[in-house]
Amino acid sequence: MPTFDNVFYEISAILALATFAGVAALILRQPLIVAFIAVGIVVGPAGMEWVAAADQVDLLARMGIALLLFVVGLRLDLHVIRTVGPVALATGLGQVFFTAAVGYLIAIALGFAPIPALYIAVALTFSSTIIIVKLLSDKRELDTLHGRIAVGFLIVQDIVVVLVMIGLTALGSSGAATSPALEVLLVLLKGGAMLAVLAALMRWVLPGLLRRLAHSGELLLLFAIAWAIVWASAGDMLGFSKEVGAFLAGISIASTPYRELVAARMTGLRDFLLLFFFIDLGAGLDLGALGANLMPAAVFSVFVLLGNPLIVIVIMGWMGYRRRTGFLAGLTVAQISEFSLVLAALGLSIGHLDRDTVGLITLVGLVTISVSTYMILYSHRIYLRFAPWLAVFERRVPYAETRLQSRASDDGPDVILFGLGRFGSAVARILAERGIRVLAVDSDPDRVRSRSGEGYELRYGDAEDPEFVGSLPLDRVQCVVNTLRDPHVNRVLIHGIEHSGSRPRIVLTADTDREAQALRARGADVALVPYSDAARDAADRILATGEPSPAEA
Repeated sequence: MPTFDNVFYEISAILALATFAGVAALILRQPLIVAFIAVGIVVGPAGMEWVAAADQVDLLARMGIALLLFVVGLRLDLHVIRTVGPVALATGLGQVFFTAAVGYLIAIALGFAPIPALYIAVALTFSSTIIIVKLLSDKRELDTLHGRIAVGFLIVQDIVVVLVMIGLTALGSSGAATSPALEVLLVLLKGGAMLAVLAALMRWVLPGLLRRLAHSGELLLLFAIAWAIVWASAGDMLGFSKEVGAFLAGISIASTPYRELVAARMTGLRDFLLLFFFIDLGAGLDLGALGANLMPAAVFSVFVLLGNPLIVIVIMGWMGYRRRTGFLAGLTVAQISEFSLVLAALGLSIGHLDRDTVGLITLVGLVTISVSTYMILYSHRIYLRFAPWLAVFERRVPYAETRLQSRASDDGPDVILFGLGRFGSAVARILAERGIRVLAVDSDPDRVRSRSGEGYELRYGDAEDPEFVGSLPLDRVQCVVNTLRDPHVNRVLIHGIEHSGSRPRIVLTADTDREAQALRARGADVALVPYSDAARDAADRILATGEPSPAEA
């Protein structure tokens, strides 16, 4: 097979092939992540053996991971962590314990020795933070309740990974000078010191520093990249993962006024570098020893794809969350992590595993990552099919979510409005100022809290959840307004209102005039096109002779 002596040529060839694969995936409506992993397999040792500059690709991949978790941290502030912390901790630890225990019993039943069975069981417990966060980000679900809970228990898993790695390394080093308990204690002390230093910087250094750097957009971007990479390195050196360090670096800036600016500037660079992570993941898969492991891999894959989401749904339902929230969060753990492959490599290096067992874990990773990518991308459609059977996992009153809503007025609302972004919140406020009783719904708990006191009723909920839509007082309102420019949400709302037996006026929002016309044909009474509507209003004001502008008035 041809190889490339020049690193620049190699990277350019990989980028060209990744672009071609991405276009093909787009045409075939397949996930880009699966296409990029396939490119890694093709250019790696199992394929054309193009990746000679493995160190350079690995470096770019690690930087992409750090920036991804940094941006995730930017979107979380401390009060959000306090809100989802208990459920994230309970779900993360519960899923790890359940998967490890049942996975170990399955491995023993399949004939594996106790030590390899332990490695397999532990490998099955960890989910890929990088892949899940990338998919949720692409779907714009990181700020939803289930997205935040998922990120929370993924961080819990990452911390458990660190402790497991320490324990297994100590187990393989019979002559170690320190005990595993002491190693864990040292890591906890280092973690406490790291958090203390970060808190001090957040309190006394970062606000003034960022205020000065904000005068130069380029310098602010450079500082953000350096801040993410430095703290990722610090996390790694202190015994934690790079992901944990980068995540904490993002949280340190999340409470400042500059987080949105920094996040917006880093998104393109993050996505470019993550391409190398998926290629590196595919290139690192050892496909040589997969043939003899098909049956065990199928058993373990089914267990991960079904068992991991199930335990999350059970725990979240017991803690008072709706079945839909538990289901969407649960689907995010239906795969094993790149850490699982690192764990398998560690077991091979210290003599606990053979190449066949490593090949088995690799095959389970390949299957579950590929299948779960589709499960997460089409999670809402999958939920609609299984919703009737999931009722057993929901309490009669899902108090964990109902407490997010404000008190309802005695007379009930006149208008139900979905979406509290810039456009939706402005519409809700103006309607309330004109004496209209508005019930505003949003899937972002932060927005629900921040809009309190603006004169209208608030409720946490998702317009894509037909059961939630059906629970609203549709028969007592005059109008239902959706300010979200999402064709799927519009279709779900029309369907839900039609099946409710009521007939309020339906006002939907579209991106283009053509979409608006299609919505009216589907049953919408009014179709808003914010940019076009604003442009027409501006043109009318410009052409109106003698009419003062609001500023002149």
